[in-house]
Amino acid sequence: MIFKNKVIVLAASLLLGSGLQMFAQDVNDNEITVKDKDGREEVIDVPESMGTEFDDLLQEYYSQKYLKVDDDCNYRDENRTYEPEVYVDRLKRLPNIMEMPYNDIVQKFIDRYTGRLRRSVSYMLGASNFYMPIFEDALSAYDIPLELKYLPVIESALNPKATSRVGAAGLWQFMPSTGKQYGLEINSLVDERRDPVKASYAAARYLRDLYKIYGDWSLVIAAYNCGPQNVRKAMQRAGGEADYWKIYPYLPRETKGYVPAFIAANYVMNYYCEHNICPMRTTLPAKTDTVVVTRDIHLKQIADMCGVNLEELRALNPQYRRDIVNGNSKPSVLRLPISVVNSFISNEDSISNYQADQLFTRRSLVEVDEQTQPRYTSSKRTSSKKGYGRSSKKSKGKKGKKGRGGKSVTVRNGDTLSEIAERNHTTVSKLRKLNGIKGSNIRAGKKIKVK
Repeated sequence: MIFKNKVIVLAASLLLGSGLQMFAQDVNDNEITVKDKDGREEVIDVPESMGTEFDDLLQEYYSQKYLKVDDDCNYRDENRTYEPEVYVDRLKRLPNIMEMPYNDIVQKFIDRYTGRLRRSVSYMLGASNFYMPIFEDALSAYDIPLELKYLPVIESALNPKATSRVGAAGLWQFMPSTGKQYGLEINSLVDERRDPVKASYAAARYLRDLYKIYGDWSLVIAAYNCGPQNVRKAMQRAGGEADYWKIYPYLPRETKGYVPAFIAANYVMNYYCEHNICPMRTTLPAKTDTVVVTRDIHLKQIADMCGVNLEELRALNPQYRRDIVNGNSKPSVLRLPISVVNSFISNEDSISNYQADQLFTRRSLVEVDEQTQPRYTSSKRTSSKKGYGRSSKKSKGKKGKKGRGGKSVTVRNGDTLSEIAERNHTTVSKLRKLNGIKGSNIRAGKKIKVK
């Protein structure tokens, strides 16, 4: 995770190169208690992604639409365990640039993924068909080792809408400050941390920049989780060491298990068959294409006018937080099923006008209703100046006489200008001119002049 206090699973025995003996046991699903060789205990929490329920992962549109349990898989739903040398050999055979050492910490994470989280692994194996090509393209563009494509496994469990307790979001779990630093737009309408493509390229740039600092991918991963400052402090406290396993005792507790969790994720995403885990069956979605819009468009307008499932549009465009593509602010990219791209382009004007009054309620111009302004009188001033009261009454009389020639109505819920014009035997253009209305937006409860 990027610059955040995120707690991580840790269970340990022998740390490579450190000589620190540890023994661990699970307290419950959310904690692990670690004992060092002197019997001192430390309780460390499970990471949020490892606490995500399998049923929660299946609530996303893409999961419901394109992922199914593989009923043809004949594996017995039970974990198979092996001797340590088997895990050592398998990790050594992974085609990776990064170091993938084995120890009891890594084993504990492997046991977690292949045991109680095996159904979540099944989901992630299916979902990887959607996301791994995107991750690989982004990492390749910046010459980053492709095994880093498994970082989102421990960050978000491959849930593009994942949000942590501290506000990190998306597949790569960017914090707002880091996301903005790497060019991701975040405001009330847009959160590009949830855009799989843009966030993946931002993450690749960030990983590249961290490698320029450390020259070691294990330290890069640690810094990705807790920030460069904390890694720098740990290195200083370890006497200038630049080895993850040697600075391990000085790292924040939520980072101590981060590299082992990453190694375990690489293991389970490659050796799932050896543990009787069946990937969910994947049906790849229909082809899509992008269009650029220069006006505000609501996803419901597109769904209704183009006959597209609204949830599908949300899944294709997860960065739009309120279903509004805010093209008025700047040209914005909209991803659509390829079957409706031509229809959208040909009917964009009609689509943008459809139910605009109901879907876009933010007014760009308002008038102050002077008739509702409070009137203040001063009894002291009236009594001290002769004729003040009479003058005031005369002024009211003139105003009242002038007002008798007009008529106002109160806008009801769901009213449009055309409906109000029809009820009052006038036209929309006259209503706009009479009330200074530029567009079509009107607010329920407001009084508008009709004559």
